Amino acid sequence: MSGDGSQPDDTMARRSESPTWVHRFLLDANRWLVTGVLVVVVFVGLLVVARLSPVSLRALVGTSDPVETLFQALTTALITGVTLVVTINSLVLSQELGAVEDQRERLEGALEFRGTVEESIDAPISPPEPASFLQAIVAASAERASDFREAVSDSRDEDLIDRVDDFADNLATHADSIRDELEDAQFGTYEVLKAALDYNYSWKIFRARRIANAHADSFTDETREAYDELLESLKLFGLAREHFKTLYFQWELINLSRAMMYVAVPALVVTMSMLLFFDAGAVTGTVLGVDVLVWIVAAAATVAVTPFLLLIAFVLRIATMAKRTLAIGPFILRESSRGEEIDWE
Repeated sequence: MSGDGSQPDDTMARRSESPTWVHRFLLDANRWLVTGVLVVVVFVGLLVVARLSPVSLRALVGTSDPVETLFQALTTALITGVTLVVTINSLVLSQELGAVEDQRERLEGALEFRGTVEESIDAPISPPEPASFLQAIVAASAERASDFREAVSDSRDEDLIDRVDDFADNLATHADSIRDELEDAQFGTYEVLKAALDYNYSWKIFRARRIANAHADSFTDETREAYDELLESLKLFGLAREHFKTLYFQWELINLSRAMMYVAVPALVVTMSMLLFFDAGAVTGTVLGVDVLVWIVAAAATVAVTPFLLLIAFVLRIATMAKRTLAIGPFILRESSRGEEIDWE
């Protein structure tokens, strides 16, 4: 490095302070798989508590009625939860509704943005698919970095040449890896956003501006033009990423609404069946040293809370993504060493 601060890793997983397995659990893993893990944790947890409890469930059933109380509460919570999901879905969809003039403004804004991107990537028309669209901007940023390097190649400032060479090499290498990640990615899956989040454009903007600030006296008109075009391509990537992130959040919330409705029906059947047809006195015996009554109640309760576990799985990803992308532009909210004091004068 040439005194531009500590270089962060090229993937969000490596930049994260959390262990890799935590990052994968929160973001990369399939949401149904995460739900399955949570289901197992709840089921096993109930069995462990029943095993370690000094009072048996059967004894409690004999003195009170905890099973009926539990499933009455779960039935109420399920109905309320489904109603809440429908409300969330309506709020998400309401953003897509509006008068003709509102829709016209949205369309004109989208076309204007695409036109700006087409100028930046030197293409007559930009790709329609999100993955290809991001690929084109990433490729353009690598080309602009190469142009920036060529623009400073004849400079007498050797330190400037070294810094720009290092910056352009890093950006080109990172851009190639991101383009490979986006190659077969399909919007609606996390893969598109994962690749977009891996491309730390905010750090690249910081480094480019740091170079310009430190070597302003060595910048020619040609260098300044190349620098401005590079910065513009990185800004456009940031805008595109935020736009697709917003669309992905809406997509995920709709998927969550549908998924919760799918699992809420069998969960509701189980809770109502436990209230109407379950007789603890008719259940006898043990399995693996645990009362069959405990197995049945634990399994039914786990099925009943599955919609909420599914909600947790989806919200974990959305909330984690939102937290790690709160700032737009050259703001890095995580702890990061700069390696030197910045001279703002």
